[in-house]
Amino acid sequence: MLLTDFVVSDAILPDLDADTKDAAIRGMVESLSGAGRIPAADSEGIITSILKREELGSTGIGNGVAVPHTKHPAVDQLTATVALSNRGVDFASLDGEAVHILFLLISPPDLPGDHLRGLESISRHLRNPNFCNFLRQAQSCEEVVELLQEADNNQLG
Repeated sequence: MLLTDFVVSDAILPDLDADTKDAAIRGMVESLSGAGRIPAADSEGIITSILKREELGSTGIGNGVAVPHTKHPAVDQLTATVALSNRGVDFASLDGEAVHILFLLISPPDLPGDHLRGLESISRHLRNPNFCNFLRQAQSCEEVVELLQEADNNQLG
């Protein structure tokens, strides 16, 4: 599954201005709403759903990376965005480090296979140190989209 199949380029936040997990998640959901990928009326429900998922255990997986996610009926297909934080966000990560790269994933409840494939695709790329290093240096939506395309084409090996 390709990242560019489900990451909404118009919702990418190359300079996320948030210092808490809640603010980061809210900013990313609002970005997806602003890009027309989720109904504004459902934003609060999606934010609540993601924060409930975080209560089960942080999606801050270490190495400055977090992948908050949920299933929600407001979307009819796998939908994601990327946010980058120069300052770092306290995400209660497994390694205690601040998060600089965030992938937020929302999928329809009736497509659990897509949800798992999306998470697997994201995590596979995030295990690549080159991909993460280039992402941290990205300054614009266009640069992030280029990196996603290169990752999809396996050019960041």
